[in-house]
Amino acid sequence: MKSFTALVLMLLCSNTLRVSGDIGTSTSYNPPYLPTRCGGYNQQQFPKNGFFAAVSDGLWDNGAACGRRYRVRCISGPRGSCKNGEITVIVVDFCKNTPCHAMMLLSKAAFSAISSIPDANINVEHREI
Repeated sequence: MKSFTALVLMLLCSNTLRVSGDIGTSTSYNPPYLPTRCGGYNQQQFPKNGFFAAVSDGLWDNGAACGRRYRVRCISGPRGSCKNGEITVIVVDFCKNTPCHAMMLLSKAAFSAISSIPDANINVEHREI
């Protein structure tokens, strides 16, 4: 019985350790990406790999979010849309829609790196780095 209890506890603990960040929703957003609330019309604000994000009120922090970097991974979505792995995105904008469609809007390049279904609404784990 002690072995069974230890096994159950080990399995429960291993499942809780898999999530190391905050959980939220994400979708993609389309160009035009300029102007942004962080860098206006400056093209230099975008990383070369095109992995950037606009964030909603929960992450915006009155503009302090500009330039923050997040590790993001898809944890669930429709019809097995999640791809394996994580990406790093940089915050360049505030969500232009009210209310925002998701907690984090990812550029097309960033979103396609973690989801196989364009424009899906997915659940993500994110952590600031």
